[in-house]
Amino acid sequence: MKPRKKYIFICNGKDCKKNDNKSFSSLLKQAMNRAPLKGNFKLVKTKCMDCCKSGPIAVYNNQLVKKGDTDQIVQFLMKDLL
Repeated sequence: MKPRKKYIFICNGKDCKKNDNKSFSSLLKQAMNRAPLKGNFKLVKTKCMDCCKSGPIAVYNNQLVKKGDTDQIVQFLMKDLL
């Protein structure tokens, strides 16, 4: 049986949009389209997650990633593959 994809939730609220969540989302998509992450994860846009001062934010595996820290979330994803 093929393993299920894991989800990354990205806040798409008004304040996160002001803090450039589009570039954060596109950087994550680019990272997820490279090996070995390709095909294992899926981005899900959500409404406001009430962390407006820390935006843009993402949640993966109960880990809150603040300030659009793409490197931190990629590290979480790589650890999860091992």
